Amino acid sequence: MSEQNGAVNLSINNNIGTIEFYHPKGNSLPGAILRELAQTITDAGENNEIRVIVIKSRGDGAFCAGASFDELIAIEDYDTGKEFFMGFALVLNAMRTCPKLIIVRVHGKTVGGGVGIASAGDYTFAHENASVKLSELALGIGPFVVGPAVERKIGTSAFSAMAVDATNWYDAKFAREKGMFNKVFDSVADLDQAVKELAEQLAKSSPDAMKNLKAVLWKGTDDWDLLLEQRAEISGRLVLSDFTKNFIKKFKEK
Repeated sequence: MSEQNGAVNLSINNNIGTIEFYHPKGNSLPGAILRELAQTITDAGENNEIRVIVIKSRGDGAFCAGASFDELIAIEDYDTGKEFFMGFALVLNAMRTCPKLIIVRVHGKTVGGGVGIASAGDYTFAHENASVKLSELALGIGPFVVGPAVERKIGTSAFSAMAVDATNWYDAKFAREKGMFNKVFDSVADLDQAVKELAEQLAKSSPDAMKNLKAVLWKGTDDWDLLLEQRAEISGRLVLSDFTKNFIKKFKEK
């Protein structure tokens, strides 16, 4: 995959597996990136050299701009729509079933699918500029696939607020108070130091203990393979609407 189309890279250092995703358009998530990210998480989970995983994105702009509008507007049939949204389901389920604890580093604003990734982290660090937004309803869709991950982390009331008020940015303080972010820092240097310290601590911890803790943390989510597929089907139908097509077209013309 060329850099123009984005990239997903895995590096391993001192039993820490760092997964970095990138796309030139605000670290957005086209279908190919989603599937590569999901597979990389799965592979890292099976790699005995890795004891803890860090997920981050490249650059100093947005952490993740969410779904690729270029791909969304190009969807012309239900099967293609479902397949696209299944990419988000694959990433979230890969994070859920990975036997390693996953730290997520959120350095900037994040939308939609990026909010799902932040919520699916077992421990999430963020910068104070890392505002979050679930913009899907404004597009005529809805945060159906990422919803279970977000609601699990911040509760039904806060998820409802974000899902309904789909044009509003919620600041890092909100995300911290509701439990999406575990710690928030006012400098990137402090953010990176905190990620490094926890990752190094976990890399020295018992793999069996962490595997069992992971299972406890995700108790009650065994139905997510089916649930997230059903949610992808809902989004796959809605993305075909004239409302969604017109919204994206107008947005891209701005």
